[in-house]
Amino acid sequence: MRINLKSVVGVLGALLIFVGLSLFLPMIVGIIYGEEVAWRSFGMTAILSLALGSIAWYAFRPKEEIGIREGFAIVALAWFVVSAVGALPFTMAGVLNSYSDAFFETMAGVTTTGSTILGGGGNPNIEEIPNAFLFWRSLAHWLGGMGIIVLTLAILPMLGVGGMQLFKAEAPGPSADKFTPRVKETAKRLWLIYAGITVIETVMLLPAMNFFDAVNHAFATMATGGFSTKNGSVADFNSPYVDWVITIFMFLAGMNFVLHYRMLKGKQITVFRDEEFRLYTAIVAVATLIATLSLWEPTGAILHKASFSNGEFAGYASISDALRYAAFQVTSIVTTTGFGTADYELWTPLAFAVIFGLFFAGGMAGSTGGGIKVVRHLVLIKNTLKEFRQLVHPRAMLPLRLNGSVIPEDVLRNVLTFFVMYIAFIGIGTMIMAVLGLDLLSALTGTMSSIGNIGPAFGTMGPTENYAHVPWLGKWVLSFLMMAGRLEIFTVIVILLPVFWKR
Repeated sequence: MRINLKSVVGVLGALLIFVGLSLFLPMIVGIIYGEEVAWRSFGMTAILSLALGSIAWYAFRPKEEIGIREGFAIVALAWFVVSAVGALPFTMAGVLNSYSDAFFETMAGVTTTGSTILGGGGNPNIEEIPNAFLFWRSLAHWLGGMGIIVLTLAILPMLGVGGMQLFKAEAPGPSADKFTPRVKETAKRLWLIYAGITVIETVMLLPAMNFFDAVNHAFATMATGGFSTKNGSVADFNSPYVDWVITIFMFLAGMNFVLHYRMLKGKQITVFRDEEFRLYTAIVAVATLIATLSLWEPTGAILHKASFSNGEFAGYASISDALRYAAFQVTSIVTTTGFGTADYELWTPLAFAVIFGLFFAGGMAGSTGGGIKVVRHLVLIKNTLKEFRQLVHPRAMLPLRLNGSVIPEDVLRNVLTFFVMYIAFIGIGTMIMAVLGLDLLSALTGTMSSIGNIGPAFGTMGPTENYAHVPWLGKWVLSFLMMAGRLEIFTVIVILLPVFWKR
């Protein structure tokens, strides 16, 4: 059966209505701060989005249940449509002269990547743009993060895609292979948890920053996005209290939100028994420990004698400072948030290597974090160990289990294929960026950062740099990688296949 494009357009119309309503919020911020050009730009874009969305919805709204092909198309196109509309205020207000830059910035927002072109290539610094746009960047994070949670918990498993295929959740979540009323209940509960934790973080940040900054950083933290209201990111606050509060909430945002739900239901014991959560916690703890020991002068002197002899040691005299900066950067990269309080490119070789390795980690399935996802690493590890055991006992039946449940063969095949596609995307993206003139380190890590939705990279796109110097074509390539990585790769690739559009 051929895909019903009218239904796809209708649902995307409903999405545009939602986007239009959301754009009124930064418009209100602009009015409050007296930013006339800014609020007018958001107001006009909101009206345009509402008009187009209303026409599409009332003309083509689905008359029957959405099928799997329509589901793929809607999911894959949603992030593109939101970014295309959300970029308009930047150019209408003259904040950015290039639509490519505006689209890149917006895509980095809604995919919770956090890469930015602000501060370079003739673009204004972050603190120079109107507050309405600072709020829109953070709001795009927050809405995109919630959208990802709903997708990965409620929708992608129905399409046979996503890490949540591996998660046997008690509740909430749909159990059918099509869109059901339970999706609405799932979304409502997730919104409440997501919004509630955001409010708590906002309140906890208020002693160290003003209300506007607290809200923006809470939005960016819970979405694991990384957009800040400051040029120097969280480092500009120079506050141990802020660092630790954001570190804790980044860790919470990188958790599967079903686990938050279980904890609220008083089922903490099931959370700590979850294998993915244990591995996620271990990755953060071990990486933090190694980085701390590498950065603390007494132990760093033993590990990096050459650096000390050359007088180039970039560490900390206090173990509390070493732990603080190590924990923040490690959690930021693992959860793909991308906030920064230190330039990890200046760190010791071992700490530098730890950060680079964490680019392949990612948060838990069902979180706002991007990347490969911890659950896939866990399955790959289990499958590798199984293969070794199978060599010793070739006739033995050795089912692969996760949290006590057998992993189906099709899910295992999905995981292995995902790894292959993920590496292939990194290779292709690196070659394209190198052809466009970037050095190898920048091309490689910029691609890894984009598909992993991390934000900062290495080289010319490091934690103190930006993406403004990337050629316009490169920005569109990286924007595609952000969307592909955010939507679990398969969702984007499948609609590019000719067979998808045939009967």
